[in-house]
Amino acid sequence: MSGHSKWNNIKRKKEKTDGQKAKIFTKMGREIAVAVKEGGSADPNANSRLKDAIAKAKANNVPNDNIERIIKKAAGEGNADTYEALQYEGYGPCGIAVIVETLTDNRNRTAGDLRHYFDKFGGNLGQTGCVGFMFHKKGVLAIEAEGLDEDKVMEDALEAGASDFAADEDVFEITTEPDDFSGVRDDLEAKGYTFVSAEIEQVPDVYSAIEDPDMALKMEKLLDVLEDDDDVQNVWHNWDRPDEE
Repeated sequence: MSGHSKWNNIKRKKEKTDGQKAKIFTKMGREIAVAVKEGGSADPNANSRLKDAIAKAKANNVPNDNIERIIKKAAGEGNADTYEALQYEGYGPCGIAVIVETLTDNRNRTAGDLRHYFDKFGGNLGQTGCVGFMFHKKGVLAIEAEGLDEDKVMEDALEAGASDFAADEDVFEITTEPDDFSGVRDDLEAKGYTFVSAEIEQVPDVYSAIEDPDMALKMEKLLDVLEDDDDVQNVWHNWDRPDEE
């Protein structure tokens, strides 16, 4: 798992989250609001997309009060916020494949901003489908390993319907088929497990390394600026990033 360690990615996200809670909460709020509107219900038991968005928000430490307030606002008649889900694909430095998932109220602004970011840091925004075939959607659940028995967690995960289980540094990583994700997560939650990450991810089939340190720095900056953009919900890539201490 060297280079693309799930735990390294989570730690990196968590460290950023600590300094940028407001931005993370805004992104999660937008995702929940869209789930309420598109799923047609403010009840997570009747709206699986909303249920998934709530679980993701909780894994990102969004307080329950915030979540309830967002749901009420999104379900209200006076809420005119409309966001469109758009996916962009492109290449970072050294041909690294990048997928950017957005929720935007202005597609022209978002497309212009993303094109600028890619150009600025040695990449280019491509056509839809240019790299998407290199990724497959999978449900990924990460549980902090401390104090837990690996064999027991693996047994519970596989019983719940998980397709794969791996111990990765300080976390247990549980993989599911996308359609099984919600059921596996609910089953494990019912058994008392909590998650440091819980979402449907776009996982690359193969990873690519960047040998040139300058290009690696540009790739790092591209990811940072993408993740900091308010319209961007998720960034997926196949960079075999060096382990970070």
